[in-house]
Amino acid sequence: MPTDVLILSCEHASGSVPTRYSRWFASAGARRALASHRGLDIGAIAVARAFRRAFGCPLFHASVTRLLVDTNRSPHHARLHSEFSRALPAPERAALLQTYYYPYRQRLHSAVAAVVGSGRRAVHVSVHSFTPRLAGEVRTADIGLLYDPARAPEARMAARWREQLRRAAPALRVRRNYPYRGVADGLCTWLRTEFPARSYLGIELEMNQRFFLDHHRVESAALVSVLTTTLPIPSKRAARRV
Repeated sequence: MPTDVLILSCEHASGSVPTRYSRWFASAGARRALASHRGLDIGAIAVARAFRRAFGCPLFHASVTRLLVDTNRSPHHARLHSEFSRALPAPERAALLQTYYYPYRQRLHSAVAAVVGSGRRAVHVSVHSFTPRLAGEVRTADIGLLYDPARAPEARMAARWREQLRRAAPALRVRRNYPYRGVADGLCTWLRTEFPARSYLGIELEMNQRFFLDHHRVESAALVSVLTTTLPIPSKRAARRV
């Protein structure tokens, strides 16, 4: 079995808007969106950094809000830009892609390619969070593990991680391919088209944002601990820098 190398990413890490684009987010509606779950994945970057500390592995994270450009969407996806950034002139939207979108995705692609090229297997965990309620629907999970069921290594890893989470924290509601499908448009889905299942394993970790609200800080710390100690790679020594 090839050596596993852990690589982390966080596509919705930031709610930042560069100054040159601030006027497009000056309305009350835009400010509310930026401050909400739409502006960034609340809690995700803190958990991603905890994984990096625990495993000493590389972490790639976006530096601007997904309401400007969403690095987790394919280039022609309808939600690549939000209703706010779609109002930008076409040259400005193209500049966003060249400045923030393509360089981010290429850095991650290069890191995976370096691992694969060395004969090892890239285990990519893309860290996200989801709002507890969306469009009136209450989400019925604490943790979601998204993967491609047709790729056996991913299915096995998701099953192992779920089982280890359930053993370590039986009260956690852990679901697979929830609240989204693991094969929906996203960064892991794109990387699967670039690398074979034997060399690239992509899991999108989804966490309920309720853990990151002020009155759940103790639960948040416990969640981070259980996630980092149950990740089913052979050992922490296997998470090497690339």
